[in-house]
Amino acid sequence: MKYELTDEKMVTPAGAELRRIRAVRDIPRFGVKAGDLGGWVGSEKNLSQKGDAWVGGNAQVGGNAWVGDNAWVVGNARVEGDARVEGDARVWDNAQVWDNARVWDNAQVGGNAGVGDNAQVGGNARVGGNAWVGGDARVEGDADYAVYKNTWSSGRWFMYTRSDRMWRVGCFHGTGEELIAKAYRDSELSGRCYEAVVRAQEAIDAALDEVVGGKAGKEKNDETEG
Repeated sequence: MKYELTDEKMVTPAGAELRRIRAVRDIPRFGVKAGDLGGWVGSEKNLSQKGDAWVGGNAQVGGNAWVGDNAWVVGNARVEGDARVEGDARVWDNAQVWDNARVWDNAQVGGNAGVGDNAQVGGNARVGGNAWVGGDARVEGDADYAVYKNTWSSGRWFMYTRSDRMWRVGCFHGTGEELIAKAYRDSELSGRCYEAVVRAQEAIDAALDEVVGGKAGKEKNDETEG
C-alpha cells in the first residue's frame, strides 16, 4: 500500500466528489515522505497502489481515469474521463487529460496544455505551453506537432498535429483547407494569414517526408541489401 484516502473532501464544478490522499510510505523518486499529503482522487481506482505513481499538489484525478506505473500528476493538473497516464509520464501545471486520451512512456504534458478525445501522447514527446492535442492525433516527438500564435488579431495559440494533418484553433478542428476556408469567411486578413501558416506547415511536412522519410527508407533498404 502506498497511500490512503483522507477525510478531506472537495466537490468539482461538475459535481464529482474527490478526496485528498496521504502517503503511507516514502516515494523517493518524487521526494514524497510518509505522511505527506498529495492531490485529489475519486477513489483508489484512479491511482495505482503499485509502483511510484503519484498525484500531488492540487492535481485532480477523477471519473474512470487512471494514473499508474511511475507517472506523476501535479500542480493544478486534471485527469478525468477514461484517460490514462502511465509509464514515466508527467502531467503538471494547468494541463488537462480527458476522454480516452493516453499519456505514456516519458511523455510530458504541462503549461496550459490539454490532451483529449482519443489522442495519444507518448515516446519522449513534450507537449507544453498552450498546446492542445485532440481528435485521433498521436504525438511521440517534437516533430509530431507544432504550435502557432495568431499575431494578427486575437493573439491566441493554435496547434497542428502531423499524424492526422489536422488543425485546432479554438473550437475549430479540421484540415488545413477547411481552416483556410473558414478564415477567409471571417476576413481577408485572417484568410491570408492562416493560409500562409498552413502552406508553411505543408512545406515543413514535405521536407520531413522527403529528407527524414527518405533517409529512413534508404537505411531500411541498406539493411535489407546487407
